[in-house]
Amino acid sequence: MYSPSYAKASRVEILNDDGFRSDGRKQYELREINIDFSLQGPADASVTFHHGLTQVLVSVLGPREAKTRSQAIHDRANINVEVNVAAFSTGERRKRSRGDKRLLELASTIKSTFEPVVQTHLYPRSQIDIFIQVIQQDGGLLPACLNGTTLVLAAAGIALFDFVCAVTGGVHSTSSLLDLNTLEENDVPHITVAVMPRTGRVTLVTTETRLHVDRFEEIFRLAIDACNILHHEMKAALQRRTCSLVATLGSGAKTDYTKDLDMDIL
Repeated sequence: MYSPSYAKASRVEILNDDGFRSDGRKQYELREINIDFSLQGPADASVTFHHGLTQVLVSVLGPREAKTRSQAIHDRANINVEVNVAAFSTGERRKRSRGDKRLLELASTIKSTFEPVVQTHLYPRSQIDIFIQVIQQDGGLLPACLNGTTLVLAAAGIALFDFVCAVTGGVHSTSSLLDLNTLEENDVPHITVAVMPRTGRVTLVTTETRLHVDRFEEIFRLAIDACNILHHEMKAALQRRTCSLVATLGSGAKTDYTKDLDMDIL
């Protein structure tokens, strides 16, 4: 349990007497999010998701034919997730290999979260490959990966039962906090919650710290409300992208693909 005496002894002032956190936010205030759908490389869709100073690039390939028979599942698609972390993403210049245990656990958590959300039965004997590149970390890495993956799957036209929206929540002394940064995650007990806003189903609740059961319900409910706010922002970003695509098609502007197609026809 997090004790007040430990809070006072902390090297970092998590919450001052005026109710402001180390980055100037209030207790329940979320960090700014920025969503960029610019396509990267050969991917079918890409999203650069900024959540405060945390930044991840999520790309998806597929659904496409499984590379090997062992990867093909006769009645649904196989989802593969790979996570890489840039060596410069944190102050600690540490290069993590693909076999790093924490990266494998992160990829496994993302995969298990989305397997019941993606309508995999529509894509039998195929595979969906999700690649996540962590560019910058400042807390909330798992929620950023989950939110970015939701957006990139929707942008790729892959059928989903619902959005997945995620956020962290913690408790400092007797005060609940939402959307923790790195300093706060290192100093206070916290949980990560992911929900499907339309259905209200909870798809993930995880923690790596000890949180007193008396505080869990309050933080959980706050996280659910925060996820609904994130859902509104994520949905609006997708709608803006769709309107932009429709406007581009309606104006007769040609994409690089259609230009290449015209050259082939000529």
